[in-house]
Amino acid sequence: MIFRKRIIVGILQVIIASFPFIAVAQELKPQIINGMFKPDSNSLKQYKCPEWFQDAKFGIWSHWGPQSVPMFGDWYARRMYIEGSKVYNYHLKTYGHPSKFGYKDIIALWKAEKWNPDKLMDLYVKVGAKYFVSMGAHHDGFDLWNSKHNPWNAYTMGPKRDIVGEWATAARKRGLRFGISEHFARAYNWMGLSHGSDKEGNYAGVPYDGNDPKYADLYFPPKLDDNGDRYPVKPPTWWQKKWFDRMEDAIINYQPDFLYSDGAIPMGNTGRLLLSDFYNQNIQWHKGKLEAVYTFKNVGADWGEYIEGAGVHDEEQSILPEIKKDPWQTDTSLSNWFYDANFKNKENGQMYYSAGRIVRLLSDIVSKNGNLLLNVTQLPDGSIEPEAITILEQLGKWMKINGEAIFATRPWFTYGEGPSTNIKDDIKNELFNINKFQYTEKDFRFTRTKDRKNLFVIGLIWPQDPNITIKTLVNENVAISDIKLLGYDKKITWKQTKDGLQITLPQTKPSDLAYALKITVSHLRL
Repeated sequence: MIFRKRIIVGILQVIIASFPFIAVAQELKPQIINGMFKPDSNSLKQYKCPEWFQDAKFGIWSHWGPQSVPMFGDWYARRMYIEGSKVYNYHLKTYGHPSKFGYKDIIALWKAEKWNPDKLMDLYVKVGAKYFVSMGAHHDGFDLWNSKHNPWNAYTMGPKRDIVGEWATAARKRGLRFGISEHFARAYNWMGLSHGSDKEGNYAGVPYDGNDPKYADLYFPPKLDDNGDRYPVKPPTWWQKKWFDRMEDAIINYQPDFLYSDGAIPMGNTGRLLLSDFYNQNIQWHKGKLEAVYTFKNVGADWGEYIEGAGVHDEEQSILPEIKKDPWQTDTSLSNWFYDANFKNKENGQMYYSAGRIVRLLSDIVSKNGNLLLNVTQLPDGSIEPEAITILEQLGKWMKINGEAIFATRPWFTYGEGPSTNIKDDIKNELFNINKFQYTEKDFRFTRTKDRKNLFVIGLIWPQDPNITIKTLVNENVAISDIKLLGYDKKITWKQTKDGLQITLPQTKPSDLAYALKITVSHLRL
């Protein structure tokens, strides 16, 4: 009996040595620093959003990685293992069956050979970005930095470059705040479909490459109970520790002032522990001042733990219907999240938001106390298309003329007027509602300077009739001493009446995208 037990123990030791991730004896005992924040709700609610983020208003994001390679859009690493899906069929036709050519082989094809972070950052600064965010790792679990805890990373595979580190250097060299986005708390179950096999056809029953134990660090253990696309239902301790160690590694090495979770706080106490440590470390980096921003989403319990006030509320591809007391953020993409040659309105390439559409979305969001984080979709080689460059340059020209109506502003007592303020109830709380917001020439958005000496009115579309009336600007709300059309040197005609502020715009447009009026006031409500 003793001999038999020794044999069993020996076998288990060999298995654990071969697959360290199943060593359940690993406990979550991270090395963290002490500080004002503790990993509990009440402590995290002490958080106050720093002024730099309230002033920034506009950031650019690089949501980019090996899933860009097939140029077939978002979630490729998961959908390529869903038999019969469009992505599966494309993968089968282009690369072969996922039992032979899996996601690990897609990673090997990612070279980023034309990626020039300095050149791109110069463009982003010109556009008006005040902060820049690099993806740290997507749901595929592939780290974009020189990761100490994950052999599947961009420094040792694919491009063999420290993507996060190079982005950080380029951003900080130009005075931008730097951030990292994490999406990989979901990788544990999200990549679980790689352990399946076809149910029909010539490859029925042939295991996908995720079943090969050689690649378990990428695909995780086979036969998981939870293969869903949201946060793991019961994440094992070893995975919580792995996630924590990788995140802590990125935080310590790159000292970001901005951290984004694609969901809410993941994995209960483990996520709260990381967040409290991020805040405490950030206070140390900045000699006692909290400069950290953590953005997270309130989209349901299966997307993590949302604690109101513990960070900055984020809306993915959505706009809030009213002013939010605390600063918040919308994140969206210039085109698809990952490059998608099928997402197009032309023969080849992608479909993009127009510069005018971005300006209108930005103005609406800022008027409601929000920021816009815009992903600029990159090709697999790291470059961006000429069409995207043109759009960004147009946006930059608008910002140069009208930026003071956006940056370092605060919301007024009301965010705007016009048809787009009559938001239907079914849109107000809808996820991904950003394209439901449509704007007309009668739509205006309001912002103000922090000292309350100036009010800005952003007309979202230049009107056909130069005579406009802004109904909100009656005497009881604002006493006006002067009005200037930004980008126009001459005086404009205006008068206040009981019906509002009547203005005659000139024939010459300062910009084709939108226009902004700077109003000097002696009295400004709120």
